[in-house]
Amino acid sequence: MVCFYFNEMKTKKTLIGLGLGQIISLLSTLIASIASEIARKGISAPTSQTFLGYVSLAIVYGGIMLYRRSAIKVKWYHYFLLAVVDVEANFLVVKAFQNTSMTSIMLLDCWAIPCVLVLTWVFLKTRYRLMKISGVVICIVGVVMVVFSDVHAGDRAGGSNPVKGDFLVIAGATLYAVSNVTEEFLVKNADVTELMAFLGLFGAIIAAIQISIFERGAVRAIQWSTEAILLYIGGALGLFLFYTLITILIKNNGSTMFNLSLLTSDMWAILIRTFGYHEKVDWLYFLAFATTATGLIIYSMKEKDEEEQRSGEVVSERRKLFDEEDGDSLHSNLIDAST
Repeated sequence: MVCFYFNEMKTKKTLIGLGLGQIISLLSTLIASIASEIARKGISAPTSQTFLGYVSLAIVYGGIMLYRRSAIKVKWYHYFLLAVVDVEANFLVVKAFQNTSMTSIMLLDCWAIPCVLVLTWVFLKTRYRLMKISGVVICIVGVVMVVFSDVHAGDRAGGSNPVKGDFLVIAGATLYAVSNVTEEFLVKNADVTELMAFLGLFGAIIAAIQISIFERGAVRAIQWSTEAILLYIGGALGLFLFYTLITILIKNNGSTMFNLSLLTSDMWAILIRTFGYHEKVDWLYFLAFATTATGLIIYSMKEKDEEEQRSGEVVSERRKLFDEEDGDSLHSNLIDAST
């Protein structure tokens, strides 16, 4: 019993989820590093950095859809609303970096976790047991330790407008939660390829409109050197892989597991600084990494009962949402046949 009930874990699924979560977390770190490098070059066009990522999703997954010639399972405006939420969440969080400190963003971004818990409980009928809640709390403790480490090391910077930046992060984290929970419902009840294709298509359209209105001057001012082009291409590739792997993790382990996995992204950044650039970091970072990893393992335990309880309720919601039109058409056909 002291061994974390490993015999009760879905070993293969859990290990894949933990490993995939850390790959996604590392990808998030690399994407943030690319965005930071772009900012250092004086480029202030956050939406333009995600535009190519959405375009790549639309091209690849849209091409797969066209090849399959499969019928669309969900009405298009559901994907459009999801894309609006996703694009604006990315915009708000990136914009926050111009106003508040990295430490504040790192702490306030955890707001997405309780939002996901509430949304999945209300809309997906997920019931979280004490073991999972304990795992969430331990993960957040790990992030708080990182914050204390930053303060202890003197790395905290106030930012030009901390209050505005903090509100931007909270708003962005809330939208991320809405986006993640919606994606969890769609990947479990619709088609992953369809989701990625329409998210890419509508995301690219919305981002293009936003760029033309708010970032047109900034994009025109960009000096398109070889390095700048490679950074944008690298960012697009990173976003493509990021979104692709997200659907796999959310489908198998849920959106809460995804958000908890992202908590280690800042710690991956610390490891890169330590072993890649030989920078000295506070010892609390390593303790925080171990604490968050422990929380992830605890959260991954005892998933079977929860999934069995949820499956019937989610399937009924799926039928209600996706099969309504089929039922209406069948009813009309029966009327026609009787007449």
